[in-house]
Amino acid sequence: MDKRAFLKNMGLMGLAVPLSFSHLAEAVAAVSELKPDDLATDEAFWLKVRADYDIKPDYINLENGYYCFMPRQTLEHQIEHMRNVNYEGSYYMRTVRVENKKKVANKVAEIVGCTAEEVAITRNATESLDLIIGGLPWEAGDEAVMAEQDYGAMLEHFRYVERRFGVVNRVVSVPNHPANDEEIVDLYAAAITDKTRLLMVCHMVNITGQILPIRKIVDMAHSRGVEVMVDGAHAFSHIDFKMADLGCDYYGTSLHKWLSAPLGSGMLYVKKNKIDGIWPLLAERDLEPNDMRRLNHTGTHPVHVDLGILNAIEYQNTLGLARKEARLRFLQHYWTSRVRDVPRVLVNTPADTSRHAGIGNVGIEGIAPSDLAKTLMDKHAIFTVAINRPGVRGLRITPNVYTTTDELDVFVDAIKELSA
Repeated sequence: MDKRAFLKNMGLMGLAVPLSFSHLAEAVAAVSELKPDDLATDEAFWLKVRADYDIKPDYINLENGYYCFMPRQTLEHQIEHMRNVNYEGSYYMRTVRVENKKKVANKVAEIVGCTAEEVAITRNATESLDLIIGGLPWEAGDEAVMAEQDYGAMLEHFRYVERRFGVVNRVVSVPNHPANDEEIVDLYAAAITDKTRLLMVCHMVNITGQILPIRKIVDMAHSRGVEVMVDGAHAFSHIDFKMADLGCDYYGTSLHKWLSAPLGSGMLYVKKNKIDGIWPLLAERDLEPNDMRRLNHTGTHPVHVDLGILNAIEYQNTLGLARKEARLRFLQHYWTSRVRDVPRVLVNTPADTSRHAGIGNVGIEGIAPSDLAKTLMDKHAIFTVAINRPGVRGLRITPNVYTTTDELDVFVDAIKELSA
């Protein structure tokens, strides 16, 4: 079977499956006695999960880190929400909209063990984190610490407040293969001065997938009077954690990434006693002290997206976050372990399993990332994204729960062929 036929057959699997969560619930019930790590290698089970997705057969999609598209059930629920809101119109907006928004915040908060009063539903991680960067009461001479591997949009906002308020940005470079946690903590600690106001750090570095020791960084920063904002765009609903485990002051994420919620959904967490210290982007009426709504006044917006988040959470809860995390870790290790020792191949993600989950980054010496991505798409029908950032030149590889080991075999073979 040639590659195109293989892709088309894989894409057509499961199109006749009923549009309900019962299909997934039955599949999970049949393997409930298996530990997540054992189930992670059970291809028969994950093919049943794959059957919940409508997959375009033209290419192997290894770029789920931008947007993890919804399984069919969540999508159908989302379409129904759009119909219902359109049907009820202003009646919906003036009666149950606010109550439903609170329900969404409650469910999102449950995933990370915080209170709904500390959560705002936003459009994405960029909006969430920019609300903090732009909302802090900066003064000339204040300093902020960040890494050159952080997401570009946030770095741009820090440059903006540098120009506007006279903030001094101190930028570190995170090594791809740290010797231990202390190397990372000491790196950030060395950039802090008595003028440092905020430290931004990635929970999971978006371009390499490296998981950083957030609690140790937070404890170090707090001991020196510095607040910490965590970019959790790729960690939320990817790895299992609670806000109490991190101890950070602010946390932002996108829900349309690893939760596979509707496109244009995100979350901002602000520790309860920190809310009043942030200026809102859009003015809100006077509220009780530390009311999160003051940071989330967006006027009329597509409320059906909020409702779809609930269905995405239901799907994840049915599958189980621990099972999902174990599968994503397995898939990353499955392909990286086959190319780490190949001549000219550079894996920019730590080999230590405690330092990564589902995201990996790989490059080939002598081939520009953009050229490598284009060749993989043109010659092997594999869709990835090129990364050309300080210290990281390669392709970000982000499988999802529907990805098969057969697809990763095609990718590994292509990398080996191109490296030769």
